[in-house]
Amino acid sequence: MKKFEIHLADWQRILFGQAPPMFLLEVFIRSVIIYIFLLLVLRWLGKRMSGQLTILEMAVMLTLGAIVSVAMQTPDRGIALSMFVLLCTLLFQRGLSRWGLKNARIEELSQGKISTLLKNGVFNLDEMRSCRISRQQLLAELRGKGILNLGDVSRVYLEACGVFTTIKAHAPVAGLPTTPPDDKQVLNLLHHSNDLACVNCGYAVAPQNAQKTCPRCGANTWTAAVTS
Repeated sequence: MKKFEIHLADWQRILFGQAPPMFLLEVFIRSVIIYIFLLLVLRWLGKRMSGQLTILEMAVMLTLGAIVSVAMQTPDRGIALSMFVLLCTLLFQRGLSRWGLKNARIEELSQGKISTLLKNGVFNLDEMRSCRISRQQLLAELRGKGILNLGDVSRVYLEACGVFTTIKAHAPVAGLPTTPPDDKQVLNLLHHSNDLACVNCGYAVAPQNAQKTCPRCGANTWTAAVTS
């Protein structure tokens, strides 16, 4: 639009744009048709689209949003084009998924891979940095599952869809407490062991074996380890 065409008192333009008010009825009809067609496409894409999304599925969902917006609201565009693009998106997603079943490399690129964030009660700091997961995020996840000691955990995986999976240890050992260090009331209720745990990575050692720096991560801050 030209600058001289913009007036603050032009309520018809502000409310309806350059389309006539009757276009609202057309928008309603377009929305109903595209909404029903979108539900069918999502049904054909499978149940995973309604659960935790992988990278590929997230890309598809963002694409669907961009496609339906034009079909519903743009008066000079027909809905057939958007419906055709929706079908192309469906074929692309189905085709890439089938290709991934035959080729592990393609599956990893399109779906992502599983990352091991914690192993035998010790943080995998390199993997956490790669996934941009902080210690506080992981500790909060463990606290949410009622785990108050890293020694109770065998593995923590970050799934390709972004979900944390926790596997408890068959034989729990002493480890770093997951509770906040300033919550003395809860810390006093835990069973303290004679071992020390590295605050940075969670590695636990006997006091006589504790060095100035942690042999796993090089940090030099220790705290009392706890047991279940």
